[in-house]
Amino acid sequence: MAKQFNIYRGLQKPLIYRGFQGKFIGWGIASLVVSLIAGGLVGSLTNMALGGFICVGGFVGGLIFTAQQQKKGLHFKTRHTGIFRFGTDFRKLRHGTKT
Repeated sequence: MAKQFNIYRGLQKPLIYRGFQGKFIGWGIASLVVSLIAGGLVGSLTNMALGGFICVGGFVGGLIFTAQQQKKGLHFKTRHTGIFRFGTDFRKLRHGTKT
């Protein structure tokens, strides 16, 4: 008789870290890294205070943008608003022709 082992299948829950889910965790980390690099470059080339301001502003702006995109959903969907009317030409349907 063969031995049977339990298979670990993970937590079976979506990955969430500090309110960000799935791919948006990567977006938050990317905004942190980009703002640190931009703030460091500006701080080393011009003024340290300006570099710090750009670093903090870029990070906060990136997190706000990420949070807004997360509210739209995991996949980008086009959301049409309004009333849609689909016309039907009954003359073509009566004669049995398509198009």
